[in-house]
Amino acid sequence: MLTIGKLGDAAGVKVPTIRYYEQIGLLPEPERSAGNQRLYGKSALERLAFIRHSRELGFPLEAIRDLLSLSDRPDQSCAAADIIAKDQLAAVEARIARLTALKAELERMITQCAQGTIADCRIIEVIGDHSHCAQDHRTSEAVG
Repeated sequence: MLTIGKLGDAAGVKVPTIRYYEQIGLLPEPERSAGNQRLYGKSALERLAFIRHSRELGFPLEAIRDLLSLSDRPDQSCAAADIIAKDQLAAVEARIARLTALKAELERMITQCAQGTIADCRIIEVIGDHSHCAQDHRTSEAVG
């Protein structure tokens, strides 16, 4: 049995994150010692490693919840897991497209900069007025 600190070390996850995953139901309530200390077994470590790897792959928490639910029923078809992974791939591809557009815009701004004074700086001008950008690279987070 592992304490929360040892579990975190073994899985590469910080203690507050483990507590958060418990709070939102991704990790089950752990056993407790006589001194009320959290104690975790091998299955909790495996589940936490699954969550961590899913996060590294960029899956949102709801998708991870669904994947965990699927992994708890190994006799089911993997069609639902395929759909979740395909959705994540589409999100990654969209993010790459936005980043590619951002890269191109930054390169364009730098190339157009005359390296004179700030009053004539193309970088400051473009950042100050989005209409000077060659393409729309805004994200929904930046717009909203």
